[in-house]
Amino acid sequence: MQKTILLIEDTDEIRENVAELLELNNYRTTTAEDGVAGLECVRRCPPDVIICDVKMPRMNGFELLETLQNQEDTRHIPFIFISASAQRSDIVKGSMSGAAAYLTKPFNCQDLILLIEQVSQGSSNSLVNNR
Repeated sequence: MQKTILLIEDTDEIRENVAELLELNNYRTTTAEDGVAGLECVRRCPPDVIICDVKMPRMNGFELLETLQNQEDTRHIPFIFISASAQRSDIVKGSMSGAAAYLTKPFNCQDLILLIEQVSQGSSNSLVNNR
């Protein structure tokens, strides 16, 4: 069965490129430009996995994850952070927030696909720092 991925990223080029990568790897992909739009997407059609940037306007990734974790019907959805920030404090915050993984940009496409498969199977707290 084809997995549905929700990609939340405020940079158009990154969002389009990652969405294309996911579709080429046989994932059904929905996109949103920020946390508020992402939350609306989750409410309309809950995905199998969420991939989300950390720093975005209106609602950042940490705020979105907290909102989802506080709702019974969405707290189970695996959540992968992608971020340009490789600062140890951000990576630790990502781990402590309950995210399944934290991947730094720029990232290797195969690392992302591997993380999706890992979190889909229940593995958690995979922190990948590519720098």
